[in-house]
Amino acid sequence: MKKTRYVLAFALCGLGALAHAAPVANLIPLPAQISVSGNAFTVTAQTPIVVDGNDAEARHAADYLAKLANSTRHLPLQVKTGAAEAGAIVLKRDLQAPVANAEGYALDVTDKGIVITARDEAGLFYGAITAWQLLTPAQGSGDVRVEAVHIRDEPRFAWRGFMLDSARHFQTPDEVRSIIDQMAQHKLNTLHWHLTDDQGWRIEIKRYPELTRIGAWRTPPRVGKKDEPARYGGFYTQDDIRAIVAYAAERHITVVPELDMPGHAQAAVASYPELGSTGQRPAVSVDWGVNPYLYNVDDSTIHFLQNVLDEVMALFPSTYIHVGGDEAVKDQWQASATVQARMRALGIKNEDALQSWFIGQMGQYLTSHGRRLIGWDEILEGGVPASATVMSWRGTQGAIDAAKLGHDVVLSPSPQLYMDQMQSDLPDETTGRLPAQTLQNYYEFEAVPKELDATQAKHVLGMQAAMFTEHMPTMRHLQHAVFPRMDALSEAAWTPVKQRDFRGFVERLPAQLARYRAQDVGYADSAFAPSIEVDRNAAITTGHAKVTLADQVKFGNLHYTTDGSEPGASSPLYVSPFTVTVPSTIKAVSLADDGTPLAAARMRVIDLPSLRTRTTGELENCAGSNFRLRVQPTPDATSMAPTYLINVFDNCRMYRAAKLDGIAGIRVDTATLPRNFALAHEAKLVVAHKATTPQGELVVRLDSCKGKVLGTLPLPTDTPATFTLQGALKKQVGTHDLCLVFTSPITGPIWGVGAVTLLPAEKAGP
Repeated sequence: MKKTRYVLAFALCGLGALAHAAPVANLIPLPAQISVSGNAFTVTAQTPIVVDGNDAEARHAADYLAKLANSTRHLPLQVKTGAAEAGAIVLKRDLQAPVANAEGYALDVTDKGIVITARDEAGLFYGAITAWQLLTPAQGSGDVRVEAVHIRDEPRFAWRGFMLDSARHFQTPDEVRSIIDQMAQHKLNTLHWHLTDDQGWRIEIKRYPELTRIGAWRTPPRVGKKDEPARYGGFYTQDDIRAIVAYAAERHITVVPELDMPGHAQAAVASYPELGSTGQRPAVSVDWGVNPYLYNVDDSTIHFLQNVLDEVMALFPSTYIHVGGDEAVKDQWQASATVQARMRALGIKNEDALQSWFIGQMGQYLTSHGRRLIGWDEILEGGVPASATVMSWRGTQGAIDAAKLGHDVVLSPSPQLYMDQMQSDLPDETTGRLPAQTLQNYYEFEAVPKELDATQAKHVLGMQAAMFTEHMPTMRHLQHAVFPRMDALSEAAWTPVKQRDFRGFVERLPAQLARYRAQDVGYADSAFAPSIEVDRNAAITTGHAKVTLADQVKFGNLHYTTDGSEPGASSPLYVSPFTVTVPSTIKAVSLADDGTPLAAARMRVIDLPSLRTRTTGELENCAGSNFRLRVQPTPDATSMAPTYLINVFDNCRMYRAAKLDGIAGIRVDTATLPRNFALAHEAKLVVAHKATTPQGELVVRLDSCKGKVLGTLPLPTDTPATFTLQGALKKQVGTHDLCLVFTSPITGPIWGVGAVTLLPAEKAGP
């Protein structure tokens, strides 16, 4: 008997309907329009994928579908050419396909098979991705029963982007290809490739070999007794780049290269000092942040960069070439007599206008070669070339201003779409910036600012996530930061805004996590991971701890144990806070309805030492700067831990609500971290605390950073990589905040605090 669970009416000329029910719960991004009616179709290893023998693009999409089905579901589907047939998965191009967009497709599942039609090869490819998702539910292998779905789909935005920073940390060509594969599976179509910066020049330019011989390598900072670090770096040969661009094109992804200018140029100036304004050769930078080196504005430098662009354009067929334009501190231009003379000769009044002239030279050159310039929103300052497209990163205001001026824009604001922002503040998170940008933050970002009217809104090409890699030294770091937030990005960029629903998205996400596991993608489980909170001081006082469990997305079933054993579906279900006796060990896990873990179990030991301890993520900033950054002991660490939460502007941490009754001492687990941060004009904001010894000390103060000194712990003179400070505290009673201030010179290392433990009298000895 024919069955209909729900039917969503659709008009072929305008897609728009809401759906996130169980039969199609594994589709991300949610299609523009979907209905379920009719009888299901079972796909087996004998089900052929059929394409027209004369359609190479259809064959390519079919081969990709077969490859994915085999690698993630162990379905060895075979592709054959010929006429459409019953019992098959059919891919065909049809100019009459019921979609208007070149990237759109129609997909119909009946009891006779699966048919995917599209007007264009990109649409056929995206239809194949959707078919693969239908074949990969969260559990099982072998035959797949596919519901009778009817999909009419096309993207909301033409620019669905991901920016990969390969300048700060280098990814191998295979790693770049793995990112491209995931972009394709998420229906993203633009890879913005950040290839040059102060810390590295990553693209081979044959005319100027020093750019990679010198500019592609740096020697990381050495701190304390650590061994001399190995030289770090790498670059992509032109053959590497051609292969990557072709690989992306096969997956309907355009690679847009970025060569940052006029700022972020230190690696280039280190390679060819004559490009700078100081007459000196700097080293390739090892400092994160805003470095001072700019290209000068001589005719020879403009010609140099145009020659570089010639080779770039030969490698990248993209319409757009990104020229950066961000964070160009003008100090060196202001100090250069040559640059100032050039400004007078050009009739330019200030350095912002000079940057506009500089960017204009690049824009004119690109236009003369049939390309278009795109740059960060600073290119608006001093005037922007008429044909330029603006990528807004300093919030959304740049996009608003540019669109109102008639420029096309791409939204990539910080922190909303920056993937180096941490996904949570859980204790086991790895590196990144705070505040956290959660899965829901990403999902609910709206790319069309409400300040734009309908005409201005047409200038919004789309949106893009930015993966800057200062603190993402390995592919595992990068994967942890990107996934599953890329899923939220893909749906925000693809699905009509009225159909987006975060709860429905979360319900579909477990199937995607299973696809990640099948492909060995090291995604973060932060959204589903349980937090385990206790009232520390009450537990210290009473010997009983009130335990509260929660997870970020409020999805799934939280189960727990109190004896340290592994929790499962048969363990107690969390419904409200519960009380345990100190000491106890709590383990908690979030499970789907079918018992599948949604995240790894988390554990918390509740005993007196742990109740008196604050780990790095639990220590707060002292009054002043809100800047918070989680870093590792070395800039190019190959492991995910340990990490230290720091404030580069003030080496001072707050231990809140310390119960000091009976406390006689303190122990601080400490790490020596490099102060490799280029702060430009913000360097004046770094707080210096006066020391009483040459190497400095850790001073513990009561209630505030101006409060009574409770203890002073001298820092070691030999700066070991890690060390423990332990000493006495003046006895106090009651609950107070503690300020922990490092008084060492601000030209020296940053001291990272791993944990602070308050010690009772019997434990406070040396």
